[in-house]
Amino acid sequence: MEKKKVIIIAEAGVNHNGDMEMAREMVRAARKAGADYVKFQTAVPELVISSIAPKAAYQEETTGSGESQLDMCRRIHLPLTAYAELAELCRREGIGFMSTPFDLVSIDALEPLDMDWWKIPSGEITNLPYLRRIASLRRPIIMSTGMSTLAEVKTAVDILTADGLSRDHIALLHCNTQYPTPMADVNLRAMDSLRRVTDGPVGYSDHTVGIEVPVAAVAMGAEIIEKHFTLDKNLPGPDHRASLDTDELAAMVKAIRNIELAMGSGVKTPSPSETPNIDIARKSIVAARDIKEGELFTPDNITVKRPGGGLSPMLWDSVIGRRAERDFIYDSLITISDNDTQER
Repeated sequence: MEKKKVIIIAEAGVNHNGDMEMAREMVRAARKAGADYVKFQTAVPELVISSIAPKAAYQEETTGSGESQLDMCRRIHLPLTAYAELAELCRREGIGFMSTPFDLVSIDALEPLDMDWWKIPSGEITNLPYLRRIASLRRPIIMSTGMSTLAEVKTAVDILTADGLSRDHIALLHCNTQYPTPMADVNLRAMDSLRRVTDGPVGYSDHTVGIEVPVAAVAMGAEIIEKHFTLDKNLPGPDHRASLDTDELAAMVKAIRNIELAMGSGVKTPSPSETPNIDIARKSIVAARDIKEGELFTPDNITVKRPGGGLSPMLWDSVIGRRAERDFIYDSLITISDNDTQER
């Protein structure tokens, strides 16, 4: 059976900074880079964040401490009415549309857009009403698992499947929610643990700097890769510095597609490209000196040299002690009759 392509999600998130024209440009950039989906984040900030919620340390570092988390999110989110237009733009451009809802009203706003996948962010894994509402849609789900124990992931999956959603319709992404993620905290082997929790795909949502970790994740069997990107890393906002620029996004897509090809079938056999080299690189039994007809083959008058295509050196023991059926000059390929080979 042909292996499915890795699903590559270009995470626009809120890197449009609340600017609809920038969001449109990000759709086109993700399509040009070769991503399968471009994904946004949909939220009514007042329904997601209380007025007393502090910023994360990385958010303060990138956006300062002069405004609350709520005020920051009000500034960088698009209105709910924007996502239908972005979904239509994606259809015209030939790239899949996704957006992560962060509250129940946002789920309702996205429901008519017929997304292939519904994305649950790491922070909602312990949100029971939210999980139940997503599950009620009976659509394929991708859930990021940052900040979670395996037990919490299992509980969330059990909630999602309690009302009949199949486990093979739930994809789990290993994730670390520090922006950027230190290499020592990546823990790609956690994908192996997630495979014990779901029958669906397992992948990786990356917040490291650069592209090597998501590429490595594909080599380890990740079936979905999600990565933030931006039009300009110097733009103001919480996620730009930990995002790829558009050239880096294209390079990641190319590297992942190359690794997909390189992974192959797992069957150990000569490939089409190397088959012509077999006779060049392998060896045959040849005359170590001139040999007269009737002379016995011995280690003194035969040896092993390139090219291949003659008697394999693996037949050495079958040749030693036989008589030459004709004269052989130095370096010529030794031959013996088929009948003689079968007799030995």
